[in-house]
Amino acid sequence: MKFGKYLESKQRVEWRTNYLDYKGLKDLIKEAVAETERSGTVTFSPRTTSLSVLRAGSLKPAEERFFEKLEYEVGKINKFTVDNVSTLKKRLKQLRERTASNKDGKETEELLQEAKLIGDEFLALEKFVNLNYLGFHKILKKHDKLLPHAPCQQFYIAHLHHQPWVQGNYSDLLVQLSNIYSQLRGDTSGTKNEDSAQGFVRSTTKYWVRTTDVSAVKHHILQHLPVFQYNVGGEDQQDSQLINSVYLDNSSMELYHGRLDKRPNAIAVRIRWYDQGEPKLCFVERKTHRESWKGEESVKERFMLPESKMVPYLEGEYTIDQAQADLRAKGKTDAEIAKFSKLFTEVQQQIDSKQLRPMIRTQYLRTAFQVPFDATVRISLDTNLTMIKENPDDGPSCTVAGRWYRDPTLPIPRTEITRFPHGVLEVKLSLPEGQKAPEWVQDLLDSGYLTEVHKFSKFIHGSATLLPDLVQAVPYWVDDESVRPSMLQSAPAPPSHALLPSPSGAGAPTAIAAAAALQPKPRRRTGNDDDHLRHPLLGDQPTLQLLPPRDAVGFGRDKKRKGLLDWYFNSRTPPQKPREGAMARTMPMRIEPKTFFANERTFLSWLHMAVTLGSIAAALLGFAGVAQRGEGAGHKVADNLVEVIALILLPVAVLMCAYALTVFVWRSRAIAKKSVGYIDDRWGPLGLAGVVALALTAILIISIADFVDQLKAQHTHAPAPAPSDWLLSRAL
Repeated sequence: MKFGKYLESKQRVEWRTNYLDYKGLKDLIKEAVAETERSGTVTFSPRTTSLSVLRAGSLKPAEERFFEKLEYEVGKINKFTVDNVSTLKKRLKQLRERTASNKDGKETEELLQEAKLIGDEFLALEKFVNLNYLGFHKILKKHDKLLPHAPCQQFYIAHLHHQPWVQGNYSDLLVQLSNIYSQLRGDTSGTKNEDSAQGFVRSTTKYWVRTTDVSAVKHHILQHLPVFQYNVGGEDQQDSQLINSVYLDNSSMELYHGRLDKRPNAIAVRIRWYDQGEPKLCFVERKTHRESWKGEESVKERFMLPESKMVPYLEGEYTIDQAQADLRAKGKTDAEIAKFSKLFTEVQQQIDSKQLRPMIRTQYLRTAFQVPFDATVRISLDTNLTMIKENPDDGPSCTVAGRWYRDPTLPIPRTEITRFPHGVLEVKLSLPEGQKAPEWVQDLLDSGYLTEVHKFSKFIHGSATLLPDLVQAVPYWVDDESVRPSMLQSAPAPPSHALLPSPSGAGAPTAIAAAAALQPKPRRRTGNDDDHLRHPLLGDQPTLQLLPPRDAVGFGRDKKRKGLLDWYFNSRTPPQKPREGAMARTMPMRIEPKTFFANERTFLSWLHMAVTLGSIAAALLGFAGVAQRGEGAGHKVADNLVEVIALILLPVAVLMCAYALTVFVWRSRAIAKKSVGYIDDRWGPLGLAGVVALALTAILIISIADFVDQLKAQHTHAPAPAPSDWLLSRAL
C-alpha cells in the first residue's frame, strides 16, 4: 500500500484533528476587532491584581481568549509531535532487533518495506510541523494587521522558535534508519574500489536544497548510501558534524577574484577545524583550480598543525626546521616528512608573498554519505550554513589581536554575519569511462528537490556579501531571488540621503534604499536577460532568467514535455505554478565563451557538409544542361541519370542546412537562458545519416539500372559477322 493511501485510510482523522485550529483563532480575532470597534478604544485591561480576588472568567476579552487558545494549540501540536516521534523510535528499535536476527535473509524485503514506511511517516510528520508552523505565522500576521494597537507577531514567533516541536533535532532517527538499510544491503563487507586507476572519470556537481526538502533528500540517499557517523555509539547519534573554515586573502581580494574568474592555478587557502568549541587540531588546506576542459583536475592538499602553532606559522616564525623536528619527535617517516615539508613551505611562502590574512569564516553542519570501501558515489549535504567576517568593523582585527580567527567573546553585528537560506548538496562521482551514474542518483537529480548551481563556493558567497567594498565583481548566483533576503539582511545601513519615503509617507526606508548601500559591482553574466526582472543588489542590472519550479512530490523522472522543439530535444519540463515559499528554480551556470564557440563550430561543420553536397548537386545540374544543349537528343538515358542524382542530393543538402540552423538556434537560446541541461541531440544526426544513406542507395540502384540498360542496348545493336569469316568458321 502506498504511503499516501496509508495515511488517508489509517491516520487521516488523527492528523486532521491535531492540525492548528486556524478558523477558531481567526474567529477570535474578528471578535476582538468587533469589541474594539464597539468600545472605540482599546479594551480595558487592569494593571493591578489581587491574590485574594478571583478574576471573572466571563469578563475575559476576546483577545485574551485568543492568546489562551493560541497557547493551547502550541501545546497540542507539541504533544502530538513528541508522541509520534516516540512511536517511531519504538518501531525503529523493534525493526533493528528484527534486522539483527535476520541471518538467513528471508525477511529482507519485508524489513526494507517497513524501514521505507517509517521514513515516509517521519517525512509526513515534518510536513505536519511545517504546515502548522506556517499557520502560526499567518494567524499572527493577521492579528497584527487587524489589531495594530497590540502587535505580537515578533514576540510570539521568537516564543515559537524555542518550542520542542520546532527546535527539536530528530536526526538520530535517520541515523538509525541508515544503519538498518546498511545492514540489509551488506555495506559492511566488500572489496575496495580502486578509483585511482586509469580510465575513471571524476565529476563534482553542487546543488541547492530547500530547508523543507532536506529530510526528504536525506531519506532518499540513505536508502542507497549509509550515513557516515562521526561519533559512533549511543542511541542519540547525530548525522552531521560541525565544520569551521577560515579563509585567507589580502586587501585586494586577490584569491577571491582568482577563484571567481576561474583563472588557471588560482588558489584558495583555508584553516579548518571540526566539532564545536575552541580548535585544537587544525588543517591547513590549499585548493588549486585547474581547467577541467583541458583534461586537468583541481587539486586539494592539506597538512595538520596544532592550534598553538597557527599564529607563528602565519607570521613566519614557525619555520620548516622546527616543524620537521616536531614530526620526527612524533615518529613520522622520512616520506611523510618530505611530503609535509613541501606543502608547508609553499603555503607559507604564498601567505608571506601575497600578504594573506584571515578574512571570512564559513560554519556549517555536514552530513556525509558513502560506502566505506567504495568511492564510486560520494554525497555531502551542508546545512545551517553561516558566513562570518573574521575582522570586526568596530574592533581589533585578527592580526592586531594576535589571533588567527575571530575572538568568540566579541558580539557579531548583523552586517558581519550572513546565514545562507538553503542546504548545499555536493555529488561526487568516480565512474569508469562510459559508465553512467546509478539510476537512483539520476532519480535524485531529476526529483525537483535540487537546483544545480555551477561552481558554487561558500567562500565566494561570504566574501561578496560581507565585503562589498573590497570585491570588484560578484558571482552570478547572487541574482537569485531565493538568496536576496539573506543578503539584504547583512547589507550595511544606507546613508541618510539615500533613505526613500515609504508609500505611506512615514519616511521609513524601503528595501531598495537599504540595499543601495551595497555598491553595484559588475556581474559575470552571459546571454539575454529580461529587463523587467530587477534585483536590488544590482542597481540597474537585471537578474538571471528565472524558471518556475517543478512541483516535486517524489523521486522519479518527469517525462512530460511541451513544445515541438522541447519535446523533440527533450530539454526541459513544462512550467508549473511555483509553490509558496519555493526557491527560484534556476539552472544558474557561469557560461564560458568556449561554450558559444563550440556551438558555432558545430553549426559551421554541418553547414560545410551541406554546402559541399549542394555544390556537387548544382554542378551536376549545370553540366547536364550543357550536355543536352550540345548533343541534341542523343544519350538521353545518361543525361537523365545525372539530373536524378543532382535532384536527390540537393534536397539532402537543404535538409542538412535546416537541421543545422534549428539546432544552433535551440542551443543558443538554452545557453543564453542559463537553463543548459541535456542539450545533446541523439536522434538528429542518426536521422540525417539515414537520409544520406538512403540517397546514396537510391543513386546506386539508379546507376546500376542505367548500366544494365546500356549493356542491353549494346548487345541488341551489335554488328553481324562478315561472310568470309562465317565461311571460314564453317570450314573449320
